[in-house]
Amino acid sequence: MAVTLQVLHRLARAPLRPLLREGPGARLASGMALAEHAQKLFEITIGAVLPGPMMHRALSLDPGSGQLKVRDRSFQLRQNLYLVGFGKAVLGMAAAAEELLGEHLVQGVISVPKGIRAAMEYTGKQDMLLKSHSRVQVFEGAEDNLPDRDALRAALAIRQLAEGLTADDLLLVLISGGGSALLPAPIPPVTLEEKQTLTKLLAARGATIQELNTIRKALSQLKGGGLAQAAYPAQVVSLILSDVVGDPVDVIASGPTVASAHNVQDCLHILNRYGLRAALPRSVKTVLAQADSDPHGPHTCGHVLNVIIGSNALALAEAQRQAETLGYRAVVLTAAMQGDVKSVAKFYELLARVAGAHLTPSSAGTPVEEGEQLHKLAAELQLPDLHLKEALEVVARAGGPICLLAGGEPTVQLQGSGKGGRNQELALRVGVELGQRPLGSVDVLFLSGGTDGKDGPTEAAGAWIMPELANQATAEGLDVATFLAHNDSHTFFHRFQGGAHLLYTGLTGTNVMDVHFLFLRPR
Repeated sequence: MAVTLQVLHRLARAPLRPLLREGPGARLASGMALAEHAQKLFEITIGAVLPGPMMHRALSLDPGSGQLKVRDRSFQLRQNLYLVGFGKAVLGMAAAAEELLGEHLVQGVISVPKGIRAAMEYTGKQDMLLKSHSRVQVFEGAEDNLPDRDALRAALAIRQLAEGLTADDLLLVLISGGGSALLPAPIPPVTLEEKQTLTKLLAARGATIQELNTIRKALSQLKGGGLAQAAYPAQVVSLILSDVVGDPVDVIASGPTVASAHNVQDCLHILNRYGLRAALPRSVKTVLAQADSDPHGPHTCGHVLNVIIGSNALALAEAQRQAETLGYRAVVLTAAMQGDVKSVAKFYELLARVAGAHLTPSSAGTPVEEGEQLHKLAAELQLPDLHLKEALEVVARAGGPICLLAGGEPTVQLQGSGKGGRNQELALRVGVELGQRPLGSVDVLFLSGGTDGKDGPTEAAGAWIMPELANQATAEGLDVATFLAHNDSHTFFHRFQGGAHLLYTGLTGTNVMDVHFLFLRPR
């Protein structure tokens, strides 16, 4: 059956039953299938990066002295602590901060996704909710992760709080993935609609996320260090839950507490590159001209402490530990998996074949051609810190079940109007690739899931597959190629085996991109 929140809770309470090793191979412990291991590991991985534990690791308060310690820095609290936040995980982060800081917290404003409080209440996640008498005001907006009027009202309330602070105050800023859409504050006279139209045009013409962020920052009151500038001269401590490959603080939520390294000329260069400079609204031209003639020049953020408190790498480290507990030799490949989903799917198919041959060398020789293809594709994907050689060396020595772990955020080129998400599409494409020819005497399972619990505009977090998927789908009358051509992976998995391969967690209250698990077990 599909993985529901209730199933995850049951799995979390159940004792971990490891694989039993028998000589060079292994067999599953009674009552625990390979798929159950994968699903349980996904739930544990999410649990490692929930807001509460991460906030408690990052912050500590001495009640006697009123000293707040953030990593190796200390701040004196005396009714001078304020809080703002924006992002998918910020409700839980704010709840943890409220619990930690108590009466020291004077006032707060947060911007969170529409419906998240109701979702947390419905699933019984009380630790993700603020107290009934909270001093933190909550705005919900950015439905479907798109800036809207509700998010704009939240952003203006956040700016108003920041601008009222003094040199004696401390502003705690909570940031997570989705924060950019939840903090829209265009510089007048640019309207929200004009800014959205421009960024959509740039995206449609192939602008990179870095180029989009450069334009967003130039037209925003709060992004690109604008929030930090609004809070000056107050001290600012920014606690960041990263949803971006490599954890660059200037990119996460468009860097509201990090001074922008770009200027107007950079913006004009981007607009020229995509043929949009001549078509700019008058308001955008006005704002860019004002920035170009600003006598103060770009501001700095010397009064800010930016701290990454959670990331995909942290989630994968916990997954590795727990996979080892379950009896697998576990290796983290990379926390920076990116690239087109078709290429990433091919990478995992080749990895499964090459690793499978290393794991069961007696059944077939190591496929030299596939090994070369794997390394060539890895180079083309330009994956930073990819530990491919080390992983294959571990597999060759393992003699038993293996779990290869990765994380990141592949991209999907939309061609159809179907319903899906990058995790479900990746899983489906890996399933097709693995089903093209036999893998030898090794069982393989691949799982892809979003740590926020919502894969695209669906209720699923992702999906898992085994190599038999294509044949089983055909037997059910499902044409996988047609579903992929329409980017309709969710509809496929919903129909396939009654939805048994979908991952359902509900909104998790966190967000550190996606995780990918590749399990291999000798028969």
